[in-house]
Amino acid sequence: MRDPIETERLVLRPFTADDVDHLVTLNSDPDVMRFLTNGNPTTREKIEQEILPTWLSYQEQYDHLGYWALQERESSAFLGWIAIEPRNASGEADGTQAELEYRLVKRAWGNGFATEGSVALIAAAFAEPSVTRVWARTMAVNSLGRSVLERSGLSFVRTVHEKLDDPIDGTEQGEVEYELTRETWENARR
Repeated sequence: MRDPIETERLVLRPFTADDVDHLVTLNSDPDVMRFLTNGNPTTREKIEQEILPTWLSYQEQYDHLGYWALQERESSAFLGWIAIEPRNASGEADGTQAELEYRLVKRAWGNGFATEGSVALIAAAFAEPSVTRVWARTMAVNSLGRSVLERSGLSFVRTVHEKLDDPIDGTEQGEVEYELTRETWENARR
């Protein structure tokens, strides 16, 4: 089993089957899901049968990549999740690129937890020798999400416009892609 990653205020720990209730609560908050599903919740069945099993399989395949439960170090309170998934911007499995993703409970917003966890997971991604690029996307209108990416060291690359069957408010402005290359990350650490 993979070891947790600890930061000053956070523990990024492996998921367990006991996290279903945490994920149901997180994915039932309309504000949390606003830029993802227009506020619609994810069903318990989907979490139990699709999402969590997929995340647990990543833990068996990778030491650093995949999904991590995010909890506050001092209280052990569940704050959400953070992930670094091995795929390129086209959504294809790719051992040289990793997509940064996160979702936090509303009470954790505005405390720097997303940035702190992202910085730790970016370092973990670059601990994998094959990873040369970490990237992320969010809706252009998601100014808070964009700010987290920038504070985590990623830089704006482009705006992408995709035709969606069920667009949500703001979709017309597109999604923005950010990236951090290994070279840039290593230079910043020197």
